[in-house]
Amino acid sequence: MKSKKIIISGGGTGGHIFPAIAIANALKALDPGVEILFVGAQGRMEMEKVPAAGYKIIGLDIRGIQRGSIWKNVMFPVKLFLSIRAATKIIRDFKPDAAVGVGGYASGPLLYAASLKNIPYLIQEQNSYAGLTNKWLGKNAKKICVAFDGMEKFFPPDRIIKTGNPIRKDSVDIAGKHIQALELFKLSTTKKTILVTGGSLGARTLNNSVLAGLDKIIAADVQLVWQTGKVYYKSIIEKLGENYSENICVMEFVNRMDLAYAAADVIISRAGAGTIAELCVIKKPVILVPSPNVAEDHQTKNALALVQEHAAVFIADRDAEARLIDKALELIKDKHLQKKLSENIGKLALPEADEVIAKEVMKMI
Repeated sequence: MKSKKIIISGGGTGGHIFPAIAIANALKALDPGVEILFVGAQGRMEMEKVPAAGYKIIGLDIRGIQRGSIWKNVMFPVKLFLSIRAATKIIRDFKPDAAVGVGGYASGPLLYAASLKNIPYLIQEQNSYAGLTNKWLGKNAKKICVAFDGMEKFFPPDRIIKTGNPIRKDSVDIAGKHIQALELFKLSTTKKTILVTGGSLGARTLNNSVLAGLDKIIAADVQLVWQTGKVYYKSIIEKLGENYSENICVMEFVNRMDLAYAAADVIISRAGAGTIAELCVIKKPVILVPSPNVAEDHQTKNALALVQEHAAVFIADRDAEARLIDKALELIKDKHLQKKLSENIGKLALPEADEVIAKEVMKMI
């Protein structure tokens, strides 16, 4: 029997790439003989991360529409046309049985080319507000796997399946690691701890908010695990000087997210779909500060979907410097609210998303 062949396309950010790799791994677990090819965008993060995970990837010369600049978009129609042509050639050469799109620049041309060749495809929509490309591609998709309720306003209802977003299993494996985590970060096991994470690149607003409220954190004798991100780390260390409090652990990047989550009593985070999926499984009290710098403001919509269920505290990016640390210190003292938030966010967890999606892909074939 010939082996099944599947193309997975998309990327651009860790939020798209990690779910794509999780789906590929789940497909391999279901059928070790399956052949998987990734299609990404040249020069983007996936061109490095996907081969590191052991999969082959081909890059298309495509980028998104640059909002706010007509001149930067002059070549967009040409690049789109050439990308569709390149994607059609990839499909002709690889002969896939099915395609999966996870969002990101390469997803559009590849899935459109798949539809021209009558290759069945599945869309994995990570956010609570569907992007333009996915809405358009959803019309011909066999299945649309979503993580939030109410997605029938974007997609044909009969094709939607609520699977949740695939997560990095090693990042959410926190059971029994609280003491080990605090030891790693050289923190006390008797004090409360706040984790601040703005993702791998960091978040300027979160960093500025922590700097603005640092004296309050130190005065409250509360500990801090602070992931600054690559871009901001050096300037923050310079601002803090040599003698900042032993209650504070500042890191450019946290390699062991499981231990960062395990150490935390309260988490402050952006509201990317992948992060939210992890936080639901972690079941800890969360303050979300959505990034305003993303397409269609989808992080705000993701965060509000949790707030609606009393599963997170929301602070707007523009209010964060003035309010975030006060709110975090208030929450760390409020055991009743912590318990309520933990219980409610835990109810939204869908930890087996990768397996459910992989099974749907196999059903299509």
